[in-house]
Amino acid sequence: MGTLLSRQSCQARLRSAEGMSLAEFMYPALQAYDFLHLHRHHGCRIQVGGHDQMGNIMSGYELVTKMTGTDVFGITVPLVTSTTGDKLGKTAGNAVWLNRDKTSPFELYQFFVRQQDNIVEKYLKLFTFLPLEEIAHIMEMHAKEPEKWGPQKRLAAEVTKLVHGREGLESAKRCTKALYHSSVEALEEMSDQELQELFRQATSAELMLEPGMTVLDLCRKANAIPDGPSGYRKITDGGVSINGNRVTNPETVLILGQHI
Repeated sequence: MGTLLSRQSCQARLRSAEGMSLAEFMYPALQAYDFLHLHRHHGCRIQVGGHDQMGNIMSGYELVTKMTGTDVFGITVPLVTSTTGDKLGKTAGNAVWLNRDKTSPFELYQFFVRQQDNIVEKYLKLFTFLPLEEIAHIMEMHAKEPEKWGPQKRLAAEVTKLVHGREGLESAKRCTKALYHSSVEALEEMSDQELQELFRQATSAELMLEPGMTVLDLCRKANAIPDGPSGYRKITDGGVSINGNRVTNPETVLILGQHI
């Protein structure tokens, strides 16, 4: 009790307007018991966590050493934060996963490509095995040509390759070309899995091509435009693109090999 109450994080929560729940107060003790259980049943001697877990890991260290007399160890690592400085994780709802079903290679690649200049050098040192001299050179080149986003692209490539292999990296690059560079060639090369991953959050419709189907027919059947004259105008005003190419004639007939 004394140890838990003496911690600054605990005192700050107790003094705050929200207070502290019993579950929060007991959390370090429960995590400490986890460490003891893993040590006894699986020989676990090392616990790794973000540096915000220092107190919980220390509780485990103290419990295991007192109960068993065995030397155990705790390792803390810098927290990975979002571009706004918030913690990344399941609780925050913004976790980046290693599992492809949860975060696709494309999403992982894009997460690192979007990192800001003030954090990218740190991430190159944390998440890649590039020599420090090479990282320094990458940052020097970036200072001369910041518009190329060299460090971000290298970081994204290295991490994606580590997690998903070379094929995963190539998949991420294909998706990037298709989505951000309007590359029909990249779109044609994509697998069904890549297409599903790329457009995971998008509204989708699957339609059979009928002879004589026009752009207007397609857009209406896919519920991509409103009914009536406003939908027709949306096409003529340039609001519809097929495979990255703008189509302004609603009566254009869809052609295999060109539109599809």
